[in-house]
Order: sequence, then structure tokens, then C-alpha cells
Amino acid sequence: MTIEQINFENKKALIRVDFNVPLDDDYNVTDATRIQAAKDTIIHVLEHGGSVILMSHLGRPKNSEEEFSLKHVCAKASDILGVQVKFVEDCIGAMAENAAAALESGEVLLLENLRYYKEETAGDAAFAKALSKLADVYINDAFGTAHREHASTAVIAQYFEEKCFGMLMNREIESLDKVMKTPERPLVAILGGAKVSSKITVIENILSKVDDLIIAGGMAYTFIKAQGGKIGDSLVEDDKQKLALEILEKAKETKTTIHLPVDVITASDFSELADRDVSAIDAIPDGWMGLDIGEESRTKFHQVLQNAKTILWNGPAGVFEMEPFSKGTIALGNSVAMATRNGAFSLVGGGDSVAAVKQFGFEDQVSYVSTGGGAMLEMLEGRTLPGIAAMNK
Repeated sequence: MTIEQINFENKKALIRVDFNVPLDDDYNVTDATRIQAAKDTIIHVLEHGGSVILMSHLGRPKNSEEEFSLKHVCAKASDILGVQVKFVEDCIGAMAENAAAALESGEVLLLENLRYYKEETAGDAAFAKALSKLADVYINDAFGTAHREHASTAVIAQYFEEKCFGMLMNREIESLDKVMKTPERPLVAILGGAKVSSKITVIENILSKVDDLIIAGGMAYTFIKAQGGKIGDSLVEDDKQKLALEILEKAKETKTTIHLPVDVITASDFSELADRDVSAIDAIPDGWMGLDIGEESRTKFHQVLQNAKTILWNGPAGVFEMEPFSKGTIALGNSVAMATRNGAFSLVGGGDSVAAVKQFGFEDQVSYVSTGGGAMLEMLEGRTLPGIAAMNK
């Protein structure tokens, strides 16, 4: 069932959103991307005669701490939606039920933090059932939590006859399918970040699917050292060298071309103020560490990306948080943006790459920026997400 197939006239829709947004010391929302992302679904229900009850988590509360109350999000949500968002200081029980019952068509109610109840993360059926009493229709629009077996994402769906994914969730699934199931070729994946260990299952799952795999960031040094290169004091996972060689061998079988950096910006210390130099990636002197890809690597990766018709980008090229080592990630962003302008479909996902894309202004220059880091990684690993599976039962 899709959102377009449901008649919302005089019905209450319980929407699982991901309003887990950052707050400053005065409890002001500092990045409203996730609220903005949920807007289309909420407005659709309101415009079709329904009322909306929003549920979300915020942070990881232990004892219902004030700082994790979703009431802090109300004002920003009201601004973005153009509707006064009401708030109730509980998410189940009489108080929540009364507030939901009093809602009229066109109105929006935000429930208190789901994680004030440990039953939420435990995936408790009784808690899910108590939530389900609030509404007629269930909509899951929280891709960022779709990989969790929580009450509000993976358990609650069974208590509703009418249920569907929200528009954000659909966009996420469609974008990932476009890359993993029906890509236009060549399909190029960029995997960056610090460790091979955190991306092993992703590499193993996508290796046979991609035409080219660019490996950047800290994980590249494990591959270089495994092949006998000298990497100085660069980050390395010595216990993953054998695996790195196996991946390189498997790539030959799947006819996937793996592209590793050839040169790097080195530093005498892990600091913005450290002495800097340029070195071949397999000849880094002792006492020096690679913290970004060099000019030759940027050019090499640029050429690969300009041939791409589909691009998946997960992870930065270096320590982009430090200005002197941000140039490689910016260069990747420029290359992906240019390929996108020339007709490629580009999907960016994963915490650090999304942060980099936003920081350097590439957000509107790529095809899609995923809102769910962990959820996206699990889909790239080939797993079925509990929040998606629950809707298909």
C-alpha cells in the first residue's frame, strides 16, 4: 500500500519520523535537515483531510532527562511545517490518548521521546500496541532508524490494517535500488573513512556489483601495506592485511577495477599545525602519516568518476575536519558534482560523507543525500532492514 492509496479524510495518521536532531546549549535546533525531510509526508496527510501524530526518539536518554525532551523541537517543526505543532508530555497512556483523540483534521501533535521508555529499544509488543491505539493509519518515514528492531519501527506495523512508507522512506529505498539493483553503467563506488573493518561487509557485497571501486581515506593504507608498501606512521589495521589481499584477488575474478591513491599529503603529527609534505603512498617516511590524498590521486579518481553513469559515495578521502587535509574530499565532491551535471546519478550516504557534502556546499550538486548512515550501510551490506521488512508482512 502506498501513501497515495490511503484515504486520510477524518483519519489520524501516526507517523514515525526521525527528529533526532542536534540541539545547542539553549535547546535550539542547530540542523533541521531531518525535520525538513519529513515535511512532504506530513503535509500530504494534512492536505488530504487527516490529522498527524508524530513520534520520534531524541538522543539516548537514561532517565527521561530534560535535555532529551522533544518539546525542544516543537518550535522548529512548527516553523518548517507552517502549522502549530502541539506537544504532549508522554507517548502512551491516558495523557497521550486524550491529546490524540482531541486532534482535529489539519492538526499536528508531537509525542514525547519514545526512548523515555526502555520498551521502545527492546522492541516490546505491549508498548507498540499502546502506541497503535492513538491512530487509524501507521506511516514509517524514519529511514535513519529502519535498521533497528524497535517497537515504533519494526513491531508496531502489525497492529494496523492501513500502513505505508512515507515519501522520504520511499525516496531512500528508490535511490538505493537505483544504485544496487538497476544501475546505469559504469557504476563507481567511492569508499572512504578510517577503517577497512567497518566497511568489510559493504566491500564484499558490492564488489561483484560495481565496475570500479575507489578506496580512499584511512583504509587505503591497509591495502598499501599489505602489498608491501611503506606507510610510515599512517593508520593501519595489521590484522586486516590478509583480507585486503583477498579483496584485491576477488576483484580480479569479478572484473572490478580497484583504484587506490598513488600519492598523499603527509603530516609529522595528527594536527592542523603539523609540518606537511607530499609523498608516494607506498613510500611514506617513518615518523610521517598520510592524512589526505594528493594531487595525482585526485586527478586519477576524477577521470574514473567522469566515466561513471552511477556513483555511490560513502566516506571522505582524508581528515577533512582539519582544513589542510580537506582538499582531497573537496576534490572528490567537485568530481562527483561534475559527473552529476553530465548526467550521472549520484548517491551520497554515511555520516562523514554527508557532513562533508554539507560543509563544502555539494548538497544540491548531487542526485541524492541519504538521511540514514547506519541504515544505508546495512542496505549496502545486503541486509533486509527490520523497519522495511515489518511493512511487507
